[in-house]
Amino acid sequence: MKRARPGKVTVLAGGVGAARLLRGLAAVVPARDLTVVVNTGDDDVFHGLHVSPDIDTILYTLAGLSDPGRGWGLRGDTFHAIDALARYGRETWFRLGDRDLATHLYRTTERAAGRRLSTITEAQTRALGVGVRILPMSDDPVRTVIETARGRLSFQEYLVRERARPSVRAIRYHGVRKARPAPGVLPAIRNARVLIVAPSNPFVSIAPILGVPGVRDALRRAAAPVIAVSPLIGGRPVKGPADRMMRSLGMRPDPVHLAGLYSDLLDGLVLDDTDARFLPALEARRIRAATTNTLMKTPARSTAVAQEVLHLAHAVATAPAS
Repeated sequence: MKRARPGKVTVLAGGVGAARLLRGLAAVVPARDLTVVVNTGDDDVFHGLHVSPDIDTILYTLAGLSDPGRGWGLRGDTFHAIDALARYGRETWFRLGDRDLATHLYRTTERAAGRRLSTITEAQTRALGVGVRILPMSDDPVRTVIETARGRLSFQEYLVRERARPSVRAIRYHGVRKARPAPGVLPAIRNARVLIVAPSNPFVSIAPILGVPGVRDALRRAAAPVIAVSPLIGGRPVKGPADRMMRSLGMRPDPVHLAGLYSDLLDGLVLDDTDARFLPALEARRIRAATTNTLMKTPARSTAVAQEVLHLAHAVATAPAS
């Protein structure tokens, strides 16, 4: 397969949808030119272990180790340790696989030794043979908290334990105002030739990254086109509660309202064929849009979507000034 040469590509990412797009981008962009800035607002501590779900999902996917059925964890993993913990009366609603535990043990012991999350992630990337540069959004702790009709919940409590059923009243990002971008994050944005917002939940995957001081401003000032991929197909996400969150917060779950969340920095949007009717409204907002089949169930479809994103970025970058 021929690899595209768009120059340096930087992606804001979180979760399964982002991992599937990155699978495609890694097939067409040289690894040395691809940087991923990953959400860490989902991070939490379980059984004393520091878990970074979005970093791990992206690492495992790019290493070819992820479980395609679940969308998280390692393919073929077992759960003997977590099941044994249940016998001692511990809560085990957040499932950690036996081989997956090694990742969390390594991260936790390295953190205890005083190493930064970005340094640990770089070491994990090398160990798993991933050539793409993966950066946490910050080395400082940021935690996404969901205010619901049932009270305040951590994001993992809301998503996993409560299965995203409670109505969302507000979303908070504790610690984000004091956080600093991890080393390399701002240069990766400034030096990119293409900037991509992955098809991730805009509230709990992308907003925490944009909330880190300096990140949103760097995107606004960037010379590179900023292209997003909609996580919605016909008003629903492939995975996750983005549509329910949008409704709870007074928005229709459609590409136009999604684009509104990024209106100060967005140049282009790739959306699914089923949402083609929104093209005129997007163009009226001066957002160049393109449609394709965005359901990335296979590596080939991931590659096709990645190519569409790069094609749209090129069209935006080379369009005559109006």
